[in-house]
Amino acid sequence: MLKAENIASQRQYYLTVGFIWILLSVLIFRYFQLQILNFDKYSKKANTNRIRKVTLSAPRGLILDRNGQILVDNIPTYILNAIPGELSNRDKKFQHLSEIIGIDQKIILNNYKKYFRGRFIPTRLAKDLSFEQISKIEENKLSFEGVYYQQFPERAFPSSVNASHILGYVKEVDRNIRSSLQSKNDYELGDVIGWSGLERNYEGLLKGKHGIQFFQVDALGREVGFVDEFPPRGPEPGIDIITTIDLNIQEALENVMIDKRGVIIVGLPNTGEILGAVSMPDFEPDLFTGRMTKREWQQVLNHPDKPLVNRFNQGLYPPGSIVKMITEVTLMNNLNFDPSSKFRCDGSFQFGDRIFGCWYTKGHGEMDLSSAILSSCDIYFYKTIKYYDFDNLSTFYKMFGFGKRTGVDIQGESQGIVPTVDYMNRRYGKSGWSKGSLLNYSIGQGELLVTPIQVFNYTNLLATKGHTYKPHFVKKTPLIQADTISISDDTWNQIIFDMGRVITDEKGTGKSATPSNPNAKVYGKTGTAENPHGEDHAWFIGWMEYNKESYSIVVLLENSGSGGAIAAPVAKNIFDNIINFVTIK
Repeated sequence: MLKAENIASQRQYYLTVGFIWILLSVLIFRYFQLQILNFDKYSKKANTNRIRKVTLSAPRGLILDRNGQILVDNIPTYILNAIPGELSNRDKKFQHLSEIIGIDQKIILNNYKKYFRGRFIPTRLAKDLSFEQISKIEENKLSFEGVYYQQFPERAFPSSVNASHILGYVKEVDRNIRSSLQSKNDYELGDVIGWSGLERNYEGLLKGKHGIQFFQVDALGREVGFVDEFPPRGPEPGIDIITTIDLNIQEALENVMIDKRGVIIVGLPNTGEILGAVSMPDFEPDLFTGRMTKREWQQVLNHPDKPLVNRFNQGLYPPGSIVKMITEVTLMNNLNFDPSSKFRCDGSFQFGDRIFGCWYTKGHGEMDLSSAILSSCDIYFYKTIKYYDFDNLSTFYKMFGFGKRTGVDIQGESQGIVPTVDYMNRRYGKSGWSKGSLLNYSIGQGELLVTPIQVFNYTNLLATKGHTYKPHFVKKTPLIQADTISISDDTWNQIIFDMGRVITDEKGTGKSATPSNPNAKVYGKTGTAENPHGEDHAWFIGWMEYNKESYSIVVLLENSGSGGAIAAPVAKNIFDNIINFVTIK
């Protein structure tokens, strides 16, 4: 009996000792895990409770005109942040904040939910606060533990121009935008990112690098000093970019286009630089810098005038007669064609069972190629389609840059449409269209659609005899050459001669573009493009040679009528302004 009791007692002893060893092993392992394996994790968590990490927003790079004038700047504003883990009586604090700074409590709460990413990550409550609002918060700071303010650089537009479709705008980074970014770690919620125009295309340069500062905080969340072991890192501003824009020319274009719809582009054909570009209607560029509700955004987005649409980059238009020089090249490329041969214009032309009219219904009489360009006679080009076919003409349209993007340094560029036989067959079926389509095609109508920036590139190619550079808004080294065009010198000389007569001859449709200064020489072409959705569009393209420099221009006025009567005088106005600016310099 005693032996059995001893055995039981011995077993109990071993069980107790074993349990103690297991318990000690667990405690030792846990200690090892906390102190060694997870030291960084818990050290960081402990630091988070006594250290506040504050991001110092980096100002974006400035955007300057070609002469160093500031087009886009930064101004300091204030944002209000909270550390969620340091907030107590949150709703009561938000109500008090609302009363002090005059911002609806619902907005503050919505911002808190919108920007929340963690208990110890700064969460934005409000932005665009004035110095007066910040002063009131400072006076009551003991009531707002866990809440702090800091400066935030906001975009500003100090110049006299909008240039909104060139400069573009920035947008606040929300959760959806941040999750879609490849470099999402470079952006925090509430940061801004270039969303259109140069702001978007040069985001990588304009965006700076945020700084970081670490503060010690007391039990109430108040900053009581810096943290020596975590030295601050100052923000690095973004890189400034110098555009090709001339502020004076840009302002002149915008003034001319007040209350008009359309596009004007002015540039240097020898470099592809754009001196000014306007797409009207436009928008105020600072519209997107402050607080903007979803309702306000939808109002802009759905406005019937479509102010956000960049017409010079995205708008698709029939070019009309401004592309008759391409038909001229196509004709002269045929060895059987004689440019001196004459064809009579009686104001109309019957092709099959259809009657095709000339814009001049009385008829131009006998026309050779040069006089057909001079007077922009449609019948001449109808009667000469026997020298080429549909795809032959398409080849030359593409050679001059139509049907493909120019590569201009603003995103969203449309490709346009250069129809081919295959395109027509796919759209209408092989029996759904006839050779009559070639008549419209020969004068820049029908299925052909172009963007004004393509027309600008085309104009530069004409002005340089096929040796220009890609259109661009930011100074580049080296320049990127556009596709060169190899046609005979005789053909180039004929084109230049004919475009000169369009301006200087009494019968020229572009004579209203003649500058006031007799020392300026202008070459041009007008166009009146039929618009299936309303009144005709008025075009003028050309270039002015003055003071050893060439200036190219594209004028498009939507639903305005005749290119010669409406667009050409606008070109004259711009040419006169350019001459005045050059003279002053």
